Amino acid sequence: MGNDRTPGAALTARARELWECLAGNAAGFTPALSVAVSPRSYLCPPGWVGIVVLGGAALAAAPDHDTARFVEQALGGLPAASLTDTEVLSSRLPVAEIRGPAALAYLDPAEFRPQPGDAVATPVGLDHPGFRQFLLAADTDDVEESGIGEITAPAFAVREHGQVAAAAGYRDWPCGTAHLSVLTASAARGRGLARAAASAAVAHAIEEGRLPQWRARPPASRRVARALGFRELGFQVSIRLAAAQGRQPRKPGRRCPPGKGPAQVEPGGSTPRGQDSR
Repeated sequence: MGNDRTPGAALTARARELWECLAGNAAGFTPALSVAVSPRSYLCPPGWVGIVVLGGAALAAAPDHDTARFVEQALGGLPAASLTDTEVLSSRLPVAEIRGPAALAYLDPAEFRPQPGDAVATPVGLDHPGFRQFLLAADTDDVEESGIGEITAPAFAVREHGQVAAAAGYRDWPCGTAHLSVLTASAARGRGLARAAASAAVAHAIEEGRLPQWRARPPASRRVARALGFRELGFQVSIRLAAAQGRQPRKPGRRCPPGKGPAQVEPGGSTPRGQDSR
């Protein structure tokens, strides 16, 4: 896709490497849509179609040849930027459900802007009673949406009145990627605590030599990422097609085994995972 050596190009190359790894079956980013057949792709839930657009090129995976051919015919000729537009997708495909699009942002260590503010974020173990109580007290949907319960690195917590008010961490993803998650108690939002917690988690990821990834839909979450120096490089969307004669959904394949990659990389289950309530 070129030999540009600028920081943005280097970030895009690393991000593409990650998503090509998740797509499997030698799938790659192309300027024109080419849908790979990859029933075990981690781009989306089993049996769905996954599309990722990064830097003006698209990566797409479908569970079988018929679905791949159908999607290519329906979306062929569209610019890459339109391939994660829900209105465009709904107008061209028999959509039963769409998850996303989620913005994908990445951070060059040289562009990191720490945001501690007046709050202090300190590391806590994932089994620390204060952290566990924080998760139990939060809204279940918020916990699931943030993905904070799935982090594999230490959590970084901001405390108020002796209790955790915000926490951030990351889950280890393939290709040396740190998938960031942040959660702030509902009563403590809007005061910069998410930035403080996320800043500490990002600093830890950089120290470990990982590529920080921030995936989110809410504008507030995306603003936090930009404040820390993240660059939005593209979007991800997952599509469940309505059953049609001659094109029935395949049975679900396997999910990513523990320790081998992300537990769920599509833009959400019943609510979005890996995206952040700030």
